[in-house]
Amino acid sequence: MAAGEPKPFGLHLPDYPWDAMAPYQDIASRHADGVVNLSIGTPVDPTPQLIRSALAAASDAHGYPTTHGTVALREAISSWFARRRGVPGLDPLDILPTVGSKELVAWLPLLLGLGAGDVVVRPTVAYPTYDIGAHLAGATPVPADSLAELPEDVRSRVRLVWINSPGNPTGGVLDVDGLRAIVDDARSLGAVVASDECYGELGWGRWDPAEGGEPVPSVLDPRVCGDLHELLLAVYSLSKQSNLAGYRAAFTAGDPAIIANLVNSRKHAGMIVPYPVQEAMRVALGDDAHVAGQKDLYRRRRAVLVPALEAAGFTISGSEAGLYLWASNGKPTWETIGWLAGLGILAGPGTFYGEAGEGFIRVALTGSDERIEAAADRLAAAVH
Repeated sequence: MAAGEPKPFGLHLPDYPWDAMAPYQDIASRHADGVVNLSIGTPVDPTPQLIRSALAAASDAHGYPTTHGTVALREAISSWFARRRGVPGLDPLDILPTVGSKELVAWLPLLLGLGAGDVVVRPTVAYPTYDIGAHLAGATPVPADSLAELPEDVRSRVRLVWINSPGNPTGGVLDVDGLRAIVDDARSLGAVVASDECYGELGWGRWDPAEGGEPVPSVLDPRVCGDLHELLLAVYSLSKQSNLAGYRAAFTAGDPAIIANLVNSRKHAGMIVPYPVQEAMRVALGDDAHVAGQKDLYRRRRAVLVPALEAAGFTISGSEAGLYLWASNGKPTWETIGWLAGLGILAGPGTFYGEAGEGFIRVALTGSDERIEAAADRLAAAVH
């Protein structure tokens, strides 16, 4: 920029990564039987009728909703934490609904008052919005799976640590001991731990209670954090468990002082979940049957995709929970993406999730039964 020229407007963030998929979308769309899109991971099954009815019943929303959420909603979230996440006695005051979880991930560093010189730690393979949130605040994102691996000059500047368990894209799960180690280390630094737990109901194998496993633990579980939620936030979304991606229905809970400050800041900024959506959330969180039914669908689809990918030469890593299979066939990521596109299949490039994702792809379970079967058939035909 020449001297005297006005600074261009805009935040100048990195290009949105998914835009790079356009050429592969074009290739896949030419398949005679249509594209099988297993890339983004958007739900394809209907929103349960009881939730849609709750939304409609609350549609006469002529007044402004409350930023903190209705008492009834926050009580429903507290009950859900006790019933489903092993977190008893959560004070409804320490809960805040958000406009989807991505919004909170992106704005949390700024709302916490972070800025230049502050460090935000996120997993080495991670959802890219953790980095974007740090950039929006002027802070520095640093990839690390343990605070102990950071040099002292970086550790001393850590103000926020993101946990993502179950992880996106890897499907890895931190057990109670793993969570507690991170919490204890972060607390010793005076850093906030924000735990993105959006896939917490979608454990498989040892993490699948319906098949004799144990529930995925929350950062607010007393076994992890003791009796206090100081410096801790749990973040959750109903997008996946209840097919509510289009509703932007999520919440965070934890440290009373942090939640109170977030409520105040969001009042000033007008960051409010619409009242009909709050009512839909309240009803959704009180019904476990639709969650179990949806998980059954994903369990069956997973059982089709895993052997199909393995027979095609892929190794599945992690993938203990969540809606994705983290897979590698030993070839560069974009070569594999191109090969799959030629079969009419779209997957997510592992490189979107950090340098450590090179060589991997992320395959979503969010296709209809028919599309999942089509993907399996195409993979089988390609290797025989």
